[in-house]
Amino acid sequence: MQEYDLLVIGAGPGGYVAAIRAAQLGMRVACIEKEPRLGGTCLRVGCIPSKALLESSELYEEALKGFGKHGIQIDKMSLDLGAMQKRKDSVVGALTKGIEALLEKNKISSYQGVARFSGPARVTVESKQSPTELTARHILIATGSKVATLPGVTPDGHRIGTSTEALDYKKPPEHLVVIGAGVIGLELGSVWRRLGSKVTVLEYLDRILPGTDDEVAAEAFKIFKKQGLHFELSSRVTGATSKKKHARVEVEGREPIECDQVLLCTGRVPMTDGLGLEAAGIALDDRGRIPVAADFQTTVPGIYAVGDVIEGPMLAHKAEEEGVACVEKIATGYGHVDYRAIPSVAYTHPEIAAVGQTEKQLQESGTEYNKGLFHFRGNGRARALAQTEGFVKMLADRETDRLLGVHIIGPRAGDLIAEAAMAMAFHASSEDIARTCHAHPSLSEALKEAAMAVQGSAIHA
Repeated sequence: MQEYDLLVIGAGPGGYVAAIRAAQLGMRVACIEKEPRLGGTCLRVGCIPSKALLESSELYEEALKGFGKHGIQIDKMSLDLGAMQKRKDSVVGALTKGIEALLEKNKISSYQGVARFSGPARVTVESKQSPTELTARHILIATGSKVATLPGVTPDGHRIGTSTEALDYKKPPEHLVVIGAGVIGLELGSVWRRLGSKVTVLEYLDRILPGTDDEVAAEAFKIFKKQGLHFELSSRVTGATSKKKHARVEVEGREPIECDQVLLCTGRVPMTDGLGLEAAGIALDDRGRIPVAADFQTTVPGIYAVGDVIEGPMLAHKAEEEGVACVEKIATGYGHVDYRAIPSVAYTHPEIAAVGQTEKQLQESGTEYNKGLFHFRGNGRARALAQTEGFVKMLADRETDRLLGVHIIGPRAGDLIAEAAMAMAFHASSEDIARTCHAHPSLSEALKEAAMAVQGSAIHA
């Protein structure tokens, strides 16, 4: 039986990053992954392939509709979806091989198969070959999440599918119905709208982007409608059926919708199936998550969990931070994640990014705050890019001026939010950002102007 200092179950962002950091700290490490390719959902069928398609489809639409304003005329243009998909797959393949190389470089043992606990410190890896028994002083569960189901809507891999199938359509559906107006639904809905599909988004709530700042979500709704996405809010989907030549979506209180493809995007749930947690002595909470203490240790000493299987936002970078903090705590006695400074991003066009609390959350908690708002139409770089939609919104404590939240909808918001996250991590004030020299002309000046607007001193507003 092989014995290790640390055994990591799952080679997604939380798992492989934790394994590498543990190896750097001198541990003997093994990593188990049930899929043939490393990287988890994020790399294989999530974050990375979707961003590749988002980028390609955005360039396609820009060439089709936007190049003219730059003085670029294209006489004839066509879509080669096969080449676009091939590029997406090559991006995924290169990064997967990169993770393999990193594990090898750090002398981490890799096992491909399904991991199951056979005791508190023992795991069986079941593969096509004979089962392998492993034991370790510390075991880290980082198995991620899977698509949440919806009663009456069963993915069949044909007409009714999840984000996994939507990454590999062989042609743009004539009519795509997206169930759920969250980040994944809007990102993939945007991809296929740009490539020629009619896209209808059904959302149970009376708004899009649950959890996003209300003002930002309202602006996004307005922009996405103008782009051509069709929304039906306050719509309760009761079922979907797959026919030979079409699919039918049942919606409470209205006529069924017929379409070519149905994309189910109603969230994700922890992936703990088949782990044999009962053999290890671990019980799940009422939402299927693994309860952990501040050091990520479960109720069983020596067994830890990070990422989507524990409480908190299901974000790859959150899992990475937790994985590093967990193994550093094991090795050095100290590990920390600042949950106030974890950003979130939707890679729509324009992008949407946020860190910290929303305005509604501050109001509900009774926190007194000042607000600064700056629109990208007043930013020179945004004008040069011909991308002036959206704004930066900054919220700061009224008494101390400490940053409480930053929300951006606009060009390259996913990159701009890093400055706000760092500022919050170092407990900066809005004045700290306002008095920091930002390059001109740059999109980052919009953050400086929003910070100045907190105190009513924006220059270009």
